[in-house]
Amino acid sequence: LVPLTDALAGTWQKQITLDYGKVRVWGSLAFVIGSALTGKLISIFDYQAILVMLSIGVASMLLGMMLRPSVMPQGQARQNESAGWPAWRKLVLESWRFLACVSLLQGAHAAYYGFSAIYWQEAGYSASVVGYLWSLGVVAEIVVFTLSNKLFRRWSARDLLLLSALSGIVRWSLMAWTTDLPWLILAQILHCGSFTVCHLAAMRYISARQGSEVIRLQAVYSAVAMGGSIAIMTMFAGFLFQHLQGGMFWVMALLAVPAIALRPAVVAR
Repeated sequence: LVPLTDALAGTWQKQITLDYGKVRVWGSLAFVIGSALTGKLISIFDYQAILVMLSIGVASMLLGMMLRPSVMPQGQARQNESAGWPAWRKLVLESWRFLACVSLLQGAHAAYYGFSAIYWQEAGYSASVVGYLWSLGVVAEIVVFTLSNKLFRRWSARDLLLLSALSGIVRWSLMAWTTDLPWLILAQILHCGSFTVCHLAAMRYISARQGSEVIRLQAVYSAVAMGGSIAIMTMFAGFLFQHLQGGMFWVMALLAVPAIALRPAVVAR
């Protein structure tokens, strides 16, 4: 559903100049509220509360999908010559630099998603402090999503990817270098650069495509950068964590370096 809703958002960005950041921020808010509420319910009703919350979430999502939008997304009628494998291959060949760049930047988050909580608890931090650190990253994400139109109105996707790469290099280097709380707080604030800015750049690049290419490229981005790269890097991060502990974040910082050179041109086509 994430590729589908992001593809719709990309369509509406062109159709009604939708402010993607202000829409996407609700996903981040729901993450914070859902995490806090589920944690509280687990402490009261045990882990069975997770299944209940998942069931409520799926039911709510189904009801939301049944609502008819006030502005229907518009698209061109499908042409036979524009469908099928040739169209996908052409799109991937045209966008390979973009896909490689965002795959490196998003894949670098695998060590954080999979092992940062374990690493910080082994460094002596309580589960509650770890939870606060994670929440801080999402709060920073919310702020940037909310203000994205004002902050980055004149930025191209290429410029945003440079900012994301530099933020990632600094963030992962800090997490590899130290576990002191003040520096971890700074590293978590940089989540708004390493993840949020990268995602905004991707949506800006994708929405610049024409017609059905928006949905196609959104699907590839979600599958390759947000899914495949993180899945692969999580396996590598597990091996690195076993042998290097926090040193795995140095490797994540290195991933952002080639991403700087791979950034696509300012014009998407």
